[in-house]
Amino acid sequence: MEFTELIKNDAAGISEMSAMATAIVREHFDPLIGKAQNDYMIALFQTEEAITKQLENGYRYFFVRDGGRNVGFTAFYPRDVAMYISKFYLYKEERSKGYSRDMLEFVKDEAKKLGLCRIELNVNKHNSACKAYEALGFKVIRSEKNDIGNGFFMDDYVYGLDI
Repeated sequence: MEFTELIKNDAAGISEMSAMATAIVREHFDPLIGKAQNDYMIALFQTEEAITKQLENGYRYFFVRDGGRNVGFTAFYPRDVAMYISKFYLYKEERSKGYSRDMLEFVKDEAKKLGLCRIELNVNKHNSACKAYEALGFKVIRSEKNDIGNGFFMDDYVYGLDI
């Protein structure tokens, strides 16, 4: 498994990341939160412009590859004493193959390099991935409902994992 970092001046890579993110997010979240909210969130978080801005603001994006083919991606950044995972996605056909454990180990290693002692992420309360995160050792820290505009809310659990 390879983790290939996306850099902010790589226009082709940003375009590739945006297309991959949109495909994965659309497949997984359209049925969960509805197409209208998902379209809005993709526009906020997964366009080339949004990814570029996130990179400029300290997010680190990585293509997750196996045998040279993309299987998913992750993005994270330090926040207080934790590494906050903003994106942790695999293509549907790549789930349940152990990739998420390797991805988490990679994020842990990056967090430890910065002296951080925990990993956190938000997960929609109705997302089937909650079970996967719990199997990886994450625990619910709290619930939060965030207004993201346009009449939409993110109704999430915040998960934490001490490292």
